[in-house]
Amino acid sequence: MKCINTTDAVGHVLCHDITRIVKDVVKDAAFRKGHIVTEEDIPVLLSLGKDHLYVWEKDENTLHEDEAAQILYEVCKNDNMHPTPVKEGKIELVADCDGLFQVDIERLNAVNELDDIMIATRHTNTAVKKGDRLLGTRIIPLVIPREKMERVKETAGSTPLVSLTPFQTMKAGIVTTGNEVYHGRIKDTFTPVIIDKLASYGIGISGQLICDDDQEKITNAILKLKKDGADMILCTGGMSVDPDDQTPGAIKASGVRIVTYGAPVLPGAMLLLAYFEDGTPVLGLPGCVMYAKATAFDLVLPRIAAGVELTKKDFAHMGNGGFCLGCSTCHYPSCGFGKGV
Repeated sequence: MKCINTTDAVGHVLCHDITRIVKDVVKDAAFRKGHIVTEEDIPVLLSLGKDHLYVWEKDENTLHEDEAAQILYEVCKNDNMHPTPVKEGKIELVADCDGLFQVDIERLNAVNELDDIMIATRHTNTAVKKGDRLLGTRIIPLVIPREKMERVKETAGSTPLVSLTPFQTMKAGIVTTGNEVYHGRIKDTFTPVIIDKLASYGIGISGQLICDDDQEKITNAILKLKKDGADMILCTGGMSVDPDDQTPGAIKASGVRIVTYGAPVLPGAMLLLAYFEDGTPVLGLPGCVMYAKATAFDLVLPRIAAGVELTKKDFAHMGNGGFCLGCSTCHYPSCGFGKGV
């Protein structure tokens, strides 16, 4: 590029967009990259505060911001997402389906630690809808050395920095526990909450069994729902350490592999997650899921809906951001709860 006086720019080719901003009215390019400046353009450019203009002098060792944005897009792009047209040196990625958006945070940080590079994403492990914007990329200056963009590619590695896994078609089996519900002493208010949460991910109900506080009956209910084809099994209630809370022991007795009983999340610390050998998840849901807007269950459900298996390490990392402030008006998921990882 070279910088010239705007009054001397007639006939020159702009090497970048020039933006016009009118508060609450418009923010768009008044002149696009590649525009040949005319005599009539000069007063308009001056009114936009452009006393000087950059015109493009092509150099094989230098990349324009639009070319650099394409490289940043290339290191991010993955299945189930598409780019926006490059505009003002920026490319965004947009979701092509409902699903779980994930980010390789370590590699993303490494790329952003390079000077003049910018990739901004949604939080990892975020549930998104088709059409949601996922991330934006650009360089900070108007031009950048080609060698620096080669370093971006080397730092990012051979696999995309982000992914979008579609939610699977699933059916859930529910085991409702507790003498009080089994004997009709109180109404089951837990199941409607669970059904609503599952529905937001397109998950239906394959069946529900109600058990009293008998460990063997709860275990048999889990096994029956599994045999009947449930893709996931949720056990509601009986998850504390009281002597008559039988659900954790019943889940273990069903032959599953326990990933965790307990999570560094409030509310939801007593959540249990396990898997059958074929990968079918079994969850023990504490009572807070019934009345709290957002709990540990809401943090794991998007990953389960996408068929992503959680590990003990995943739960250990939930502590950062895992403390719900219990706001009088809940804004989850548009808040910091669960956004640490």
